[in-house]
Amino acid sequence: MTETRPLLVTVPGATLRRALEQTRGGVPDGVELVEWDLAGPPPGAASGRRIDVVVPPYMGASARLGALEGLDVGLVQSQSIGYDDIAAALPPGHVFANAASVHETSTAELAVGLAIAAQRGLPDFVRAATEGRWAPARHASLADRRVLLLGYGGVGRAIEARLAPFEVELTRVASRARDDDAGRVHGIDELSALLPRAEIVIVVVPLTDATAGLVDAEFLAALPDGALVVNVARGPVADTDAILAEASSGRLRFALDVTDPEPLPDGHPLFALPNVLISPHVGGATTAMMPRMARLLRDQIERMRRGEEPRNVVLRT
Repeated sequence: MTETRPLLVTVPGATLRRALEQTRGGVPDGVELVEWDLAGPPPGAASGRRIDVVVPPYMGASARLGALEGLDVGLVQSQSIGYDDIAAALPPGHVFANAASVHETSTAELAVGLAIAAQRGLPDFVRAATEGRWAPARHASLADRRVLLLGYGGVGRAIEARLAPFEVELTRVASRARDDDAGRVHGIDELSALLPRAEIVIVVVPLTDATAGLVDAEFLAALPDGALVVNVARGPVADTDAILAEASSGRLRFALDVTDPEPLPDGHPLFALPNVLISPHVGGATTAMMPRMARLLRDQIERMRRGEEPRNVVLRT
C-alpha cells in the first residue's frame, strides 16, 4: 500500500501559523506546516521536494517571488486582493491565487469610515481638541448624498452593503454596463456624464493599464465644487499632482488610504491640507485579517487534498 506523503505548506511567519492552528479543526491532518518568508533557502530544497502551498509575506511579496524560480510549487496563495505587480515578478510555471474574501469587509469599513469622517468634520474636531478648543460646527451629512461607487468587485459590493443604512443615492460603476437585482450598473465609459452629479466618489477599481491615472485632472474637474473623493483602491489609479491642485485650491476634498508614491514622503504638502484626510494604506489591516486568511488557507489545503481546483486563481505563469 502506497503511503500518502504529507502536504508541505509554507507560511511567512508565526502569526499566520498560529491563526491556522486556531481555526476550527486546526491544521488539517497530513499537513507539514513550515515557516518560510521567501528570504532564505526553501524547505525541502536539497531533496527537490514539492511545496504544495506557498504563502508569501503580506507586504512586499512581489520583491520576493523570485525565490520560487525553479521550484515545484502547487499554489502560491497571496495575502492580498490586488495583484497588479505580480505578473512581472512571478517566475514561470506557477499558479497564483489572491486573497478574495479576506479584506473586503475591513476595506469597506475603512471606505465608509473615511467618508463619514470627512463629511462630518471629524479631523477638524480632532485638531481643535488637540489645541484644547471646543469648536462646534455644522457639517455635511452622509445621508441623502449622491455617492458614485467606482468599481464593483468584492470590495465595491461590500461598500454598497454598508452604505445602505445611510440612505444615500448610490450610482454604481463597473468596467462594463449591466443590470442586476438592484438596478443599473453603469459602464466606466459613462463616467463623464455621471461625475458632475456626484457629491462623493468612492474609488475601488483594481489597478490595470486601463485604470492607471483614471482619477486625473479632467476627472476631478468634472466634479462639482465641494465633492469628496475617497480612494481605497491603489495609489497610481489617481494623479497626485491633480489631487494636490484641487485640494490646494480648496475646491474638492479627499480621503486617501492609498497614494502615489507610497508611502507618501514625510513633509508632502498633502499632509498639511485641512481638506485632505490620509490613512497609511490600512484598508485590510485589522484583527479580521489573520483569522480570515487562515480560513482561506485551510480551505485551499482541503481542496488540494480532495483534488479540487483552488479558489481565487488569478494568474498562471
